[in-house]
Amino acid sequence: MNIQIFGKSKCFDTKKAERYFKERGVKYQSVDILSKGLSKGEFHSVCNALGGFEAIIDKSAKDYYMIQYLSSEDQVEKLMEMPKIYKTPIVRNGSKATVGFCPEIWKTWD
Repeated sequence: MNIQIFGKSKCFDTKKAERYFKERGVKYQSVDILSKGLSKGEFHSVCNALGGFEAIIDKSAKDYYMIQYLSSEDQVEKLMEMPKIYKTPIVRNGSKATVGFCPEIWKTWD
């Protein structure tokens, strides 16, 4: 497994995801999404795994209003610039990905 956890340092679910993998002895790479963001390739890989970019948008984020009425293309551009609008954690294992705390899915990953 090649686990990457994209999260925010103050996010409870991010901490739970890190603890989940640590307790099971699974090595993971933790990425601070606020300072590093997602690369274009990572963004597209995650969106493909989740069936679209809408799955990673946190509609309860304070700055969501800045993108909610934009076209899909413009929303993607803004998301790349504003990682604080992402739901976290985004957990990636190669071409597979989840958003939020999803141990029932992570158990199936080999």
